[in-house]
Amino acid sequence: MPSSPIDYSGFIEALQKPDDSPFTQWALTLAQQCANGLSTQRFGDLPKWYTALESLPTVKAAYSHFGDRVTIGKREQLDDAQWQHLYNALTELIPWRKGPFEFFGIHIDTEWRSDWKWQRLKKHISNLQGRTVLDVGCGNGYHCWRMHEQGAARVIGIDPSPRFIVQFYMVKHFLEHCPVDILPIGIEGLPPHLAAFDTTFSMGVLYHRRSPMDHLLELKNTLCSGGELVLETLVIEGGLGDVLVPEGRYAKMNNVWFLPSVPTLISWLQKCGFDNVRCVDCTLTSTEEQRSTDWMKFQSLPDYLSLDDDTKTVEGHPRPMRAVLIANKK
Repeated sequence: MPSSPIDYSGFIEALQKPDDSPFTQWALTLAQQCANGLSTQRFGDLPKWYTALESLPTVKAAYSHFGDRVTIGKREQLDDAQWQHLYNALTELIPWRKGPFEFFGIHIDTEWRSDWKWQRLKKHISNLQGRTVLDVGCGNGYHCWRMHEQGAARVIGIDPSPRFIVQFYMVKHFLEHCPVDILPIGIEGLPPHLAAFDTTFSMGVLYHRRSPMDHLLELKNTLCSGGELVLETLVIEGGLGDVLVPEGRYAKMNNVWFLPSVPTLISWLQKCGFDNVRCVDCTLTSTEEQRSTDWMKFQSLPDYLSLDDDTKTVEGHPRPMRAVLIANKK
């Protein structure tokens, strides 16, 4: 089996300094965790994705910008053959779900306009300057780059999908040393009671968890005292105690467990010991924000809504609505 071209050794070494870092003990097990998360025996497409990653041009971007469109390099840096090799490599990783990105003039129009979500929440979160930040279920790391843009000292993303991991390292391949990394693990792979992060993001994860209260407690345990949680999830309209537990699928997803109302979600956070809980945004997802593109050719939100009534999903549930809540660990 081919070895992974993704080298975590420098990241792991950095976590072990200083000796009293809350990450020190975790760093001892991380190499094996990462190897397990990127096992070619578990994920048959990984060798193909590794080949695409290793085929990228060996240049460093003369320009990078981590704004609404994460932009790496300029077209004039690559000759035509290098540019074509890059384009071919990027297409090997389709579908691209979070973004948008631009690589040396190649615009990747992702399924999600993830920049819209960031615009909705960034004015409400604490200043990330100098903070240690965790992004749970980070996908390909688009929002990790936005956190880096905001001055975070270190950003660690976690996501168990190898495709997203390779997509992230296609960005990082072209950059000099940058304190942003994504690990191929889920939140259950973090040490319990780590209490190491100033800010933890969980966006688009809660409704995929069988036990939402356990997930909120897991998130709380990642934070240092006074740390900030930024939680984004699907919700429904309603009052305290209202929760949708879909039978079967929700918007054609088969792993949606709980969609609470905002008052219910606030209550859950308070019961889990969070303080200063507030909802800062609640927005219906539009078919301009989530849709199929040339870089994500499968079905998307327009296919998940009822043809007769676009306020409902094809199953008859309320149309997707997402809320952003912010809370602090006491």
